[in-house]
Order: sequence, then C-alpha cells, then structure tokens
Amino acid sequence: MVSRKRLVIGISGASGAILGIELLKQIRQFAEWETHLLLTSGARRTIQLETSYTIKQVEALATTVHKLGDVGASVASGTFKTAGMVIVPCSMKTLAGVASGFSENLLLRAADVTLKERRTLVLVPRETPLSRIHLRNLLTASEAGALILPPMVAYYNNPANVQAMTKQIVCKILDVFEISPPDFYRWGETLAREGAEPE
Repeated sequence: MVSRKRLVIGISGASGAILGIELLKQIRQFAEWETHLLLTSGARRTIQLETSYTIKQVEALATTVHKLGDVGASVASGTFKTAGMVIVPCSMKTLAGVASGFSENLLLRAADVTLKERRTLVLVPRETPLSRIHLRNLLTASEAGALILPPMVAYYNNPANVQAMTKQIVCKILDVFEISPPDFYRWGETLAREGAEPE
C-alpha cells in the first residue's frame, strides 16, 4: 500500500529549466506527494546558464534524486507505483528517445516504464520552430500514450511578469494529476473571481 502519491520529474537540456524548478516548488505544497527527480547533463548545464539556482538547490526541492546512470533505481521498474511522470522541459533529443523507446538512461527508462504501465506521461516540449522530425516524434509519443503539453503562455489571467506566466504553465501541468495550487487561474473561475469579461 502506497501511503504517498509519487510523481517522477525529469528535467532535460532544453531551454526553460525554470519550468521544472517551479514544478518542484509548487508540488512541495502538497504533503501527500513525493517527487523523484532525474536531471540530464544538459539540464544541469541549462540550470547554470538560465537560472540563479545551483544544482544542489534544485535537487533539494525533490523528495528523492536519482542518478541518470542508475538503471537499477526504483523508477526503472513498473512495480514501483507512481502516478506518472513529467519531462519538463523536454528537449528534442529526449523526445526522440521517448518516441523510439531508446532507453539509454534512467530518465528515458522511467518514461518507457510510464508508457508501458499505461500511466500518465506528460511531455513539455521546448523548441521552435518544429521540424518534420520533431512533429513526427511528437505524434509518435502521443500515439503511444503521452500527453503533449507545450508551455504556451496564457493571457486570460493577465500575467504581470514572466514568473506569473511560468507559474500558470506549471499549474496546467499539475492539473493533469489533479493537483491544484490555490492561485491557479482557470478560465471561467478567473472571470467570476475578477468580474471581468472576455474581449
């Protein structure tokens, strides 16, 4: 019997590392959830380039941190029960690995396990423009059961800054797992709360 809900979080080397960091921060509000973090070498580099966080600070946000080369880790097995996995941001290299079932590291193996066990796999791709190869891989991953959730900026919540935009995207990801931070803006509820009308 699992006493806590588990979510595997993979951060790959695409731009947008702050999305993965914000996801870790938001889910910490919910004591019933534990997180299992996987960082690629590209993610470590991007965190250093794009954010003010150290790798140790990011790892400290997770319940458990797994080494990328540890293919014997708990998340490598389908018998380790989880609610699913999020790869945020998801690089095109990682997407290609997921789409082809090429489990060369623990992040890709965990994604493969999530799909084969019919659990929720959320991919948050960060690339633009998208080539035909990228689009084919996204379609293949979707057909295999992954949910493709590009980090599209919402405007209906009138974001004041990049932080607000980031948080709204992260809340959309968490909503897939029925996790709702108190300041998550929903379309109908946002209008009712603020008394606004769509233009």
